[in-house]
Amino acid sequence: MNLITPEWPAPRRVRACSTRRQGGVSASPWHALNLGGHVGDDPDAVAHNRQRLVTEAGLPAMPQWLDQVHGTDVVRLSAGGSAPRRADACITDQPGTVCAIMTADCLPVLFCSQDGREVAAAHAGWRGLCAGVLENTLAQFRSPPGQIHAWLGPAIGPEAFEVGAEVRQAFVAQDARAGAAFRPAGDRFYADIWMLARLRLQAAGVESISADTRCTYTQRDDFFSFRRDGITGRMATLIWLL
Repeated sequence: MNLITPEWPAPRRVRACSTRRQGGVSASPWHALNLGGHVGDDPDAVAHNRQRLVTEAGLPAMPQWLDQVHGTDVVRLSAGGSAPRRADACITDQPGTVCAIMTADCLPVLFCSQDGREVAAAHAGWRGLCAGVLENTLAQFRSPPGQIHAWLGPAIGPEAFEVGAEVRQAFVAQDARAGAAFRPAGDRFYADIWMLARLRLQAAGVESISADTRCTYTQRDDFFSFRRDGITGRMATLIWLL
């Protein structure tokens, strides 16, 4: 299993990783390491993939998966939880409790406090990003935003993320600087979701922002992409405390 390890100034007790599509047992079109149980894949294959992730990533427990709805709700996780909860971000201060979100083009965002006491993960599609999922996640930390590290993971890149004028207008209405994240393409636009996330985080007071800007849409061998394939699997981005 070829995991992505974030390069960011996280404290030593913080552990994090993001999956690629290789290393699992799911058949086409979910091949191979599909971790989503809601996309039509064989449930036994998904369960096998999830257990393989626990083993090969050295997770202290099975991740507490969310029922993601492109919203802004944040849940606080405690040790031993298992039933999926409807939310698009999660936070914990409990060692051994694994925060996880799934993506297949949307932006995964990880957070940790500089003191190493809290970690969080957020699922940021354009709707959740515009509605404030990152700000809501930051609001759950005991530390102020200036003492939070953020990491932006692989997502659909600015050469592939085509959106309508209404998406641009929704962001620009909140922050005029967001206009720089959109490149005209006829009557539509290509959007840079990493830039949009950075602007939101910076406006909220986050100063430490790192990113892995690999494109899920164009790098077919490495990543699932809903925009590219429609029926496809999901990657996971995870964070926990030792």
